[in-house]
Amino acid sequence: MRLKQSLPPSYFRRYDESDDSAFYLYPRLTAHIDTLACSAVTGLFRELLPTNGRLLDLMSSFVSHLPPELNAHRVVGLGLNEEELRNNPQLDEYLIHDLNSDPTLPFPDASFDGAVCTVSVQYLTHPVEVFAEVARVLRPAAPFIVTFSNRCFPSKAVQIWVATDDHQHVALVRSYFELTGCFELITPYDRSPHRWLSDPLFAVVGRRR
Repeated sequence: MRLKQSLPPSYFRRYDESDDSAFYLYPRLTAHIDTLACSAVTGLFRELLPTNGRLLDLMSSFVSHLPPELNAHRVVGLGLNEEELRNNPQLDEYLIHDLNSDPTLPFPDASFDGAVCTVSVQYLTHPVEVFAEVARVLRPAAPFIVTFSNRCFPSKAVQIWVATDDHQHVALVRSYFELTGCFELITPYDRSPHRWLSDPLFAVVGRRR
């Protein structure tokens, strides 16, 4: 898949360039955003994900935030820590895969009816390549929902993320979608539950052309 001109490689350097598998060796069985922000993620999924579909949870952990009424046909998680993935009750199957080492997704074309990436996009060192791969494995018009907040592990977040603010993060993630040339109806969302009493919650959603 031919990509449009990409972003400078310097944007995606990190303070800690050690092997990601070592950083994620031990499970973190805790939510990385607060309860209200987690509910906002679930609410967005409820609005935009198809029911009875096959879903991909990219950079998954021990919770997928999917509303139970989606009644997903199958949920596949892809992440780095096996204990976290094994403890996620919403996953039907999971794979250990480091997208920073290999952006290629180990799935056939048009395998999924929707995909999500929850509060993890800031760690991708090859985001445009990964987004293009997500497009490849999605069926036409299927949504890819990328949610994020202002929390991160700063040593592992890419330089451009650490150096920019919430609104610039929205523009950055939108550019990832656009640079693939594979998505349409790319839409930003601000679903922050409360300005002072909760973590902010933003999203960018694109649909496979």
